[in-house]
Amino acid sequence: MKIFIIFSFKQGPYGGGNQFLKALRKEFKKNNAYAERPEQADVFLFNSFQDAEKVIKLKRRFIDKPFVHRVDGPIALYRNSKNTFPDKLIFELNKKIAQATIFQSFFSLRENKRLGLKLDNPYKIIKNAAQKDIFYPAADRDFDFSKRKARLISTSWSDNMMKGFEVYQYLDKHLDFSKYDYVFVGRTPVEFKNIKMLSPRSSRELAALMRESDIYITASRKDPCSNSLIEALSSGLPAVALNDGGHPEIIGGGGELFLKKQEIQGKLELIVNNHSKYVKKIPAFDISRVSVEYLEFIKKTAERGAGGEKIKKISLRDELGLRLKLMLNRK
Repeated sequence: MKIFIIFSFKQGPYGGGNQFLKALRKEFKKNNAYAERPEQADVFLFNSFQDAEKVIKLKRRFIDKPFVHRVDGPIALYRNSKNTFPDKLIFELNKKIAQATIFQSFFSLRENKRLGLKLDNPYKIIKNAAQKDIFYPAADRDFDFSKRKARLISTSWSDNMMKGFEVYQYLDKHLDFSKYDYVFVGRTPVEFKNIKMLSPRSSRELAALMRESDIYITASRKDPCSNSLIEALSSGLPAVALNDGGHPEIIGGGGELFLKKQEIQGKLELIVNNHSKYVKKIPAFDISRVSVEYLEFIKKTAERGAGGEKIKKISLRDELGLRLKLMLNRK
């Protein structure tokens, strides 16, 4: 079985979906399960509403082949936007094209259904994972914080305020910087006085910075399955995360959750005083295992089609309707 991922991959620092799908593609290739060209594919995997025109075009071209949909969001929630078009497009693509659906978290499944997604497809929740040859714990580190400051790190590719910048601004003003050094890596719409700001880094550069750090902080809201949080945990960093979105499903015992920004310093102290305990409880995020989950679920989808399950066929009318919506949304 060969899978083609319909996605415009970007090189260098970019969003979590791009980074995860690159890692997934690499694993598919290791398992000789990736199609370099659509013509070679038995099954197509598409992501959220990205490359919607290409998805529609390929479905019309390969009308008898199953398409599996990796659903994101809800987009309007984590963008804090009144523009519901991306989510409505996701719902319609899922209805008219997807043979099966993969969600990144129970939060994403629940909220998409609440906002109107009607599921008539088999579905599965599969969390993301980071490339294990890039994001891995440091071999030897000194975690005696009586001798030095604890090193904190936050990251974000997006500069949307929903990524937690209000909380980071609060920490910039109120954190005890006699106890902590704090680095922010990525794009930010705000300026910091005490938090050191670094521009976006490649995955390998970011991973090296993670291994030099001690605790990860994320305050992103309505994030379905934060790739940044998974990268940090995979690098051996306990985390302090906002109790929102998919964070509680990801963090497990490998950190602390907070509801109010005033709680963060107390959570940091808990981790500093029991660092090794939290490190031991960090969940495993194995991209090899995740890729196998994808392959098994996609294989079952293909087998159902081969066994007589009706493959969804997008009509010319549906195709034109979707293309018209895309065109009107761009205006």
